[in-house]
Amino acid sequence: MKNPYFQRKLKTIEVKNGKSVSELLKEMSQTGFQGRKLGEVVDVWASMLEDEVTIFMGLAGSLSTTGQWKIIKWLIENRFIDVLVSTGANISEDILEAMGGSYWQGSHLVDDRELFKYNIDRFYDVYADEMEYRKMENLLAEFTDTLDPNYAYSSREYLYLLGKWLNQKGIESIVTAAYKNNVPIFSPALVDSGYGIANMILRFTKGKRIILDQMKDFEEIVEIGAKSKETGVIYIGGGVPKDFIQLIAVALRLRDKNDIEHPHKYAIQITTDSPQWGGLSGATFEEAISWGKESPHGKNVVCYCDATIALPLVSHALSERVKKRKYIPDFSWIIK
Repeated sequence: MKNPYFQRKLKTIEVKNGKSVSELLKEMSQTGFQGRKLGEVVDVWASMLEDEVTIFMGLAGSLSTTGQWKIIKWLIENRFIDVLVSTGANISEDILEAMGGSYWQGSHLVDDRELFKYNIDRFYDVYADEMEYRKMENLLAEFTDTLDPNYAYSSREYLYLLGKWLNQKGIESIVTAAYKNNVPIFSPALVDSGYGIANMILRFTKGKRIILDQMKDFEEIVEIGAKSKETGVIYIGGGVPKDFIQLIAVALRLRDKNDIEHPHKYAIQITTDSPQWGGLSGATFEEAISWGKESPHGKNVVCYCDATIALPLVSHALSERVKKRKYIPDFSWIIK
């Protein structure tokens, strides 16, 4: 009887001088465990860039403080992603550094009471100057003060206008790059960050209140999904950004009265969360198939790895492997 399970031989990695990052990750994709999955992330992402799909990225956590934000900026500038859904932290804490501030390597083995005395904020082993953080929040308050208090903004509209405003000031951040490259950014939990504090600064100092409409957010991103031939998703972490994007497929199915499925054709997740705790951040793509969020025939890969390890390696491999995106969605209809 022919053995149906021995289909592809595992290939052993050999050390060789001059090997590129993309070559290494290609070799890793032919091994096992999470090294294999990391290599497969590059393969699937590269396949998306060859296909006629709209690529959504969900960006969770507080990664801009760890030196990752210029990678996201690069992905936007090269249109390796088309839509970004982010926590407020990732698209505010990059602005601190873009303004000329700094993050510092520190230690998680420290007396945090001492840090408090010195106005130092800690992100595990990264330090930030609380006074610089406040400057960033005050800059966001200054921008928010330019908005119309009688208009209900989606977070996409808010962040587009912020990108335009920062561009005029020469502050090169993630939202600035998105403004210049027509990449919509959504942040459905925007106030859970320095943006929330910025709004309160404006409220306390001027009595001004800005309205953000989360339903409008969802309507806009679902419309992007509706106008896309097919979609691919990349999740760095999980949380609100992941489910916000996942629910596009559910909403489109409801729109069509359950007659037509709209699962994401490609799906990548880099996470340290596990499925057995029942949270969305660790939910597998197999589970998502039961909701119609992912295609059972799609290219789906989950890599269990710290994003600060995976994201630099994957982005450098893509920069070597993919010279030019074949298809770039036009969002002129929504970005006005």
